[in-house]
Amino acid sequence: MDVEAPLRDPLSGLTEREVADRVGAGKLNVIPEGPSRTTKAIFRDNIFTRFNLILSVLLVIILFVAPIQDALFGAVMVINAAIGIIQELRAKRTLDRLALLSTPKTIAVRDGRPVEIRIAEIVLDDVLVLAPGDQVVVDGEVLESHGLEINESLLTGESDPVSKHKGDSCRSGSFVVAGSGRMQATRVGSESYAAQLASEAKLFTITSSELRTGIDWILLAVSWALIPTGALLVWSQMSIDVGFRRAAQGTVAGLVAMVPQGLVLLTSMAFAVAVVRLGRRNVLVQELPAVEGLARVDVVCLDKTGTLTEGHLRVLDVKVYDEAVDVGLVLAAMAAADSTPNATLQAIGMQFAELPDWTVLQTVPFSSDRKWSAASFAGRGTWVLGAPEVVAAGDIEILRSADRHASDGKRVLALVGTDDALTGDALPGTVRSIALVVLGDRIRPDAADTLSFFARQNVAVKVISGDHPATVAAIAARVGVPNPGNVVDGRELPKDPDRLADVMERGTVFGRVHPHQKRAMIKALQSRGHTVAMTGDGVNDVLALKVADIGVAMGNGSGASRAVAQVVLLDSAFSSLPEVVAEGRRVIANIERVANLFVTKTIYAVLLSVAIAIAVLPFPFLPRHLTLVGSITIGIPGFFLALEPTARRAQRGFVGRVMRFAVPVGAVAALSTFAAYGLAQIEDVGLVESRTMATLVLVAVGLFALTVVCRPLTTSRKWLIWSMAGLFGITLLWGSLREFYGLDLPRAIVVFAAIGIASLTGTLMYLALVGSRWLQSAPDLMRQAPELLAHAPEVIRQPLVAAGGWRVARWMSLRAGGRPRPGPVAVKKPRRRSPAPIDLPDWVTPDGVESSESGKGRSQLELPLE
Repeated sequence: MDVEAPLRDPLSGLTEREVADRVGAGKLNVIPEGPSRTTKAIFRDNIFTRFNLILSVLLVIILFVAPIQDALFGAVMVINAAIGIIQELRAKRTLDRLALLSTPKTIAVRDGRPVEIRIAEIVLDDVLVLAPGDQVVVDGEVLESHGLEINESLLTGESDPVSKHKGDSCRSGSFVVAGSGRMQATRVGSESYAAQLASEAKLFTITSSELRTGIDWILLAVSWALIPTGALLVWSQMSIDVGFRRAAQGTVAGLVAMVPQGLVLLTSMAFAVAVVRLGRRNVLVQELPAVEGLARVDVVCLDKTGTLTEGHLRVLDVKVYDEAVDVGLVLAAMAAADSTPNATLQAIGMQFAELPDWTVLQTVPFSSDRKWSAASFAGRGTWVLGAPEVVAAGDIEILRSADRHASDGKRVLALVGTDDALTGDALPGTVRSIALVVLGDRIRPDAADTLSFFARQNVAVKVISGDHPATVAAIAARVGVPNPGNVVDGRELPKDPDRLADVMERGTVFGRVHPHQKRAMIKALQSRGHTVAMTGDGVNDVLALKVADIGVAMGNGSGASRAVAQVVLLDSAFSSLPEVVAEGRRVIANIERVANLFVTKTIYAVLLSVAIAIAVLPFPFLPRHLTLVGSITIGIPGFFLALEPTARRAQRGFVGRVMRFAVPVGAVAALSTFAAYGLAQIEDVGLVESRTMATLVLVAVGLFALTVVCRPLTTSRKWLIWSMAGLFGITLLWGSLREFYGLDLPRAIVVFAAIGIASLTGTLMYLALVGSRWLQSAPDLMRQAPELLAHAPEVIRQPLVAAGGWRVARWMSLRAGGRPRPGPVAVKKPRRRSPAPIDLPDWVTPDGVESSESGKGRSQLELPLE
């Protein structure tokens, strides 16, 4: 269908017929869908996982061959999926509600009459009315301008308003800050500038999570190990002729024990609890792994407007040169006299709210070309407010003062007065200087403290803005950004990725940066191994928010920025970021702690299954036995450990550290359990009693491993360990519980033998772990031995040096960085002085002992024992 040509008199708008024709032709302002996932995708991604697939197959098998109590592990699968689905649906509902609240309406001229319509009802060539505070919702061309000024900071990052005249273009996503006018829609829907920017970030991607990646790797390894281990178990169980049902029970028990299902559940639960905690602080986390992401960030890129500043001007100072004039009344009267005040007059009007009863004779609105506005009042004279170099060009003192304030990133206006009347748009010829008005963007009161937090955490800060570099640098210096003098003009940024990465490493403040440059800058930092967080509130930040490792959007920003960000600060409080970092640290440190236990279970399940298959013995556990063991030694205590507060910094290498703990402990647990079970078989104990023996030993060894993981043993952790031991004791002694779990204690001598095996295993396990830590840290100790010895007490150091003679002294001097001195060295008693801090390996501080954010209070020298 052909669309009619625009009307000859565009100010009268389209007719209803013309609107209908454009709707039929598809020239409607249809807004593209955001990048958030659909409800169907959320359900699909949380249900169809490798973890759920493994457990579902085993659950189906066990439901056919065993009692319902052997299928308890299936509940973990359901709860884990439910947590992920509920959290993501909650985030989606919150974002949809925010989008609904922020959806603007507009005034269109149709058939010569202004009518209010929804933005989705705008068609191509519609004539839209623009007034202060209105959002420009489509791209268009200005038809009429009465001092029209538009703020395009959400698009360009530059906070200064832009004066618009007839024929100028307006882009969607900007706001009218002064004047009025009319525009004609030239690009609607997906063709508008803001929609095109948002569409580049439309593809949904899950936040990178080392915890999730590590757990997925473990699950992948387990899934590959399940096949040969399961085949070996089936063969061995069928070989001893225990029947198909018992063989299937034993096989499923071994395979279920290999799957660390509780680890996946507790990870999701810990993330979900963090999300709830942050939600109470008005922080919306759209993806669970995003909680972890900020804890790993080492570079934060900040958009100045809307992040460090609130994007609103305020009066900072008024320097009066003529004490006979009540400057406050004059400024209040001028602000009230302008029917379409710009951002500057709005700020003055808020500061000086006491309105005088003055009669307005004539006004001249502010113009970017004139750089001044004026008003005449009956019996009160004429007053002009504008750029000092224009309205007070001959006053050297005012000009010098204005230059000083401008160099600090502030906006300066001069107030001058005259008795002459206004003549059109001409500046009065004779004026006298009255005052200097200093304005500035509202810096967020929490910005300085938040930046100080990042500095203490060794997180680099990069300020990126579309404003003039000098202005951005001045704001950065005022809020305490480190090295604000390292300023880079975005127009001089290289396009070569390697050269850009070099510039990003050196620079701190970046001005005149456009949206596509922001994205390239984030990628350049990532190419050097940095984990980057990006904060922003405008459409111009969408591309950078999307490619950053963690995107943080302000709640009062654009809908596009909120949609692509992983974290949304609903109240736009910059100070919430440290809370997010703290929650991420808690999740990472505690999940790693409990992961040691879950992977230990996987290791001993694999080794025990192989040993049982080779020995051709009935499997020593039913599925319910391993559910009981896992709950007491891992699941229940892991829930409490995963929610404990911690200040430990996030470190890479999650899988490696977990495997170094789990492999030796799991091997010892499998060996001791097999020994106890084999002893029961040799003593001709019944199958039920033999399985009880194996369960008893495995619980005991699991509690030993729990004790090691819980170090240092605080009062609450001791209570936790003893409570788990008591819970198992109640299960063994309570008849109905013992029957439910299929347990029966053998004679006393066999029980005592099992206790002895468990005690010996626990002692050896603890000594082996301590020894391995000493061996692992030996090279570090050798490298730092001179420093340690130099700061040791005199009673230790003096005899060693005296016994070793000049060779020991020379070795100490060389290792400490001093000059070698030949020949014997006289050892003198040093003056007492405070020892300098020594960087020691991580193991020196016992697991669980956290340092403060500033590093104070960290133990300078502690051995790995309690």
